[in-house]
Amino acid sequence: MMLEKARRLITPSGRSAVPPFMVMDVMAAAGRIEAAGGHVVHMEVGQPAASAPASAIAAAQAALAVGRLDYTEALGIPSLRARIARHYAERYAIEIDPARIVVTTGSSAGFIMAFLALFDPGDRVAVAAPGYPPYRHILTALGCQPVLIETTQASRWAITPDLLIAAHRRTPLKGVLVASPANPTGTMMTAEAIGNLLRAAEGEAIRFISDEIYHGLDYAFAAETAARLSDDAVVINSFSKYFCMTGWRVGWMVLPEALVRPVERLQGNLAISVPTLSQIAAQAAFDGRAEVEAVKHIYEANRLALLAGLPAAGLGRILPVDGAFYLYADVSRFSSDSFAFAKQMLEDAHVAATPGVDFDPINGNRFVRFCYAGSTADMHEAVARIANWLAAKTG
Repeated sequence: MMLEKARRLITPSGRSAVPPFMVMDVMAAAGRIEAAGGHVVHMEVGQPAASAPASAIAAAQAALAVGRLDYTEALGIPSLRARIARHYAERYAIEIDPARIVVTTGSSAGFIMAFLALFDPGDRVAVAAPGYPPYRHILTALGCQPVLIETTQASRWAITPDLLIAAHRRTPLKGVLVASPANPTGTMMTAEAIGNLLRAAEGEAIRFISDEIYHGLDYAFAAETAARLSDDAVVINSFSKYFCMTGWRVGWMVLPEALVRPVERLQGNLAISVPTLSQIAAQAAFDGRAEVEAVKHIYEANRLALLAGLPAAGLGRILPVDGAFYLYADVSRFSSDSFAFAKQMLEDAHVAATPGVDFDPINGNRFVRFCYAGSTADMHEAVARIANWLAAKTG
């Protein structure tokens, strides 16, 4: 009787029933192979192999030497917010009022607070398929309804004004979220494409969120920030990718003025403030630009190695690899089940990659995402292993 009562008391809520982020399951499976003595080439997790800039580490060490780390203001350390504003002047030649910048616990907290500040339960928010899974999962957990907009080669794998308006006409949307460079594809939207989509959204009172966490990692052309195009867009960025600081968990938002106080209230209640040590390190990371640019050059070499090697191995259909550090390859020549394909590739070739079904419930069964944030030697080794494995499969 008591056991049955305990079971009823600890029944998980319905909102917690979101799918797992499959990349973490792949990482765990790769870890088991390594624990048994195997060597895995890791191309599943979207994080840099490089360390944080030396300037960030030194600033953190100096802060630790003082010994006391207090809460900061809910919006973030003022000097860090000012330095982020200066970053927009340096990179994009635009002026952003530091008062519109909020420091967050990675981009993940930025998405949570943006969704809470912009939407109510039941609101419909458009996201691209393929796209980053936690967009959908966070919206679902918060009681909102993610609306998948299928992208294709015809739309250059991005949401277009026509696609957005068509979805809005079917059932009204309250928001749209876009990413450029995108995860999992690495595909980017031109400044013109972002501007056209933003204007279409604003014309229908659809709130616009721009995920810019891969800015700085652009190869085909320069990434455009939505902050240049509208003061009403919500921009989310992070120190995780370009600045190689994933585990530090620090990011930022650029907000419309009317949302600053609501987000400040949310952050004060949900987290009080972002970890002080991470904020101190993040401000110093801007002084390590030469280091992170050197890491970017490694990604560029890795990108070229995969673009040459994977088609030669048999994976010839690849979406535009404009930025970030991902390559999204069509594996349907070999399998109609990307999960099974990735699982077998890990077991047989010891190359870990993420099945497309994690990113796209519509067509993801045909695709696998490869992350090329490791060493160039690892990329060449992965290509050789994949080529040998695919040759044996078809041989």
